[in-house]
Amino acid sequence: MTATSLAQSYLLKALIRLEVLELFLSRGAFSDVVREAQEAVELMLKAILRQVGVEPPKWHDVGELLVASEGRLPEHVRPHVRRLATISAWLRKERELAFYGEADFLPTEEYTREQAAQALSDARFCAEMAREVVPLPP
Repeated sequence: MTATSLAQSYLLKALIRLEVLELFLSRGAFSDVVREAQEAVELMLKAILRQVGVEPPKWHDVGELLVASEGRLPEHVRPHVRRLATISAWLRKERELAFYGEADFLPTEEYTREQAAQALSDARFCAEMAREVVPLPP
């Protein structure tokens, strides 16, 4: 398996998750949008890193590694690296809370349509950037 094919695999998996986010949003499953957006974004950013020859670590937020690897990215993607890192950090912070909640925080009641819509929009942006770096198979 080559780094490119694994990068492509990550991106394909993330794009499928992106489609599911639309269903979650339409069904009012706002916490699920946030949680699954995090997984999709993580896969997208790790796909970008793999594509440019950086082995991604086994943790969820790789935004700062992406920033540190900015020089390896295509010129037209570089201006967006900080936004990608910010999105990654926000979704990573929400990851467990959106899935498990807390005794005083029910994810199904606490997350709003606006938060879910922002997570979906952010995931779409990350997908756009990932597609600029990782070529999809025909």
